[in-house]
Amino acid sequence: MTTIDDQREVPRPDPWHFVALLGGNFALALGPWFVRLADSGPVSAGFWRLFLPLPILALLALRQRGPAGRAKPGLKAWVLIATAGVLFALDLASWHIGIAYTRLGNASLFGNSGSLILMVWGLVAARRLPRLVELAAIGAAVGGAAILLGRSLEIDHATLVGDLFCILAGVFYFFYIMLLQGSRGQFESWGLLFTSTLASAPVMLAIAIWLGEPVWPHVWWPLIALAFCSQVIGQGLIVFALRHFSALIIGVVLLTQPAVSILLGWLAFGETMGPLDALGMALIAAALLLGRLSESAKR
Repeated sequence: MTTIDDQREVPRPDPWHFVALLGGNFALALGPWFVRLADSGPVSAGFWRLFLPLPILALLALRQRGPAGRAKPGLKAWVLIATAGVLFALDLASWHIGIAYTRLGNASLFGNSGSLILMVWGLVAARRLPRLVELAAIGAAVGGAAILLGRSLEIDHATLVGDLFCILAGVFYFFYIMLLQGSRGQFESWGLLFTSTLASAPVMLAIAIWLGEPVWPHVWWPLIALAFCSQVIGQGLIVFALRHFSALIIGVVLLTQPAVSILLGWLAFGETMGPLDALGMALIAAALLLGRLSESAKR
């Protein structure tokens, strides 16, 4: 799952910006695989994902500090970002639990459902009827989700539970983004990522301990790979590239995440996909793309 940055006017992107956007999404798509490989619990893996890169994020935040005369964030901004960090921890915990039970492609698609919830909320807040493209996105999302949830129930009840945890993660992510909007203008992008990560990490640890998960791993490399692929490389490349592209291009590239997850699920875990699974995933992918197209049309 990705962070949201502002969309300021910038020079035309060069090929390296597109490579960064594609590479960031590819790195994030590897996250569920590393969660599966970790010998800690899934929520514990999320804690290490947040905790291990904190020194690097702190250095990057210090390098990106704004001008000396810039107003410092107020108490309200710090409270908002701390609360957002708690919600991101709940989002990540739900998603990682879901990854442990459902197929990697389902986890990637349902984990990004927060963007569709944001679109629906935008319609409610604007107090207007949805346009045709928005109706198509909502219809595709509902249809695709119904197919995938039904297929998961056919496979195993645990797979359905995993899907529902991933959808819950999308709900938490929606509230996380809503709270970040109140403090976005007072923090640079790396400072925002560092502060929210710092607030999230202890919550993840508390949830892992409460669930009785093993926290300290015997094999470290999957957790180190998870931390640096997801929280540093993935988020970092996207932070670097995000503001150079329209919402439509970002939406298209976002679809590489479930594609990579489906391929990994097949190669590493023998997860198969039938025609109905393909149809459900195609409908949700189309819904994500149409949602981004709607955002682009409003700019």
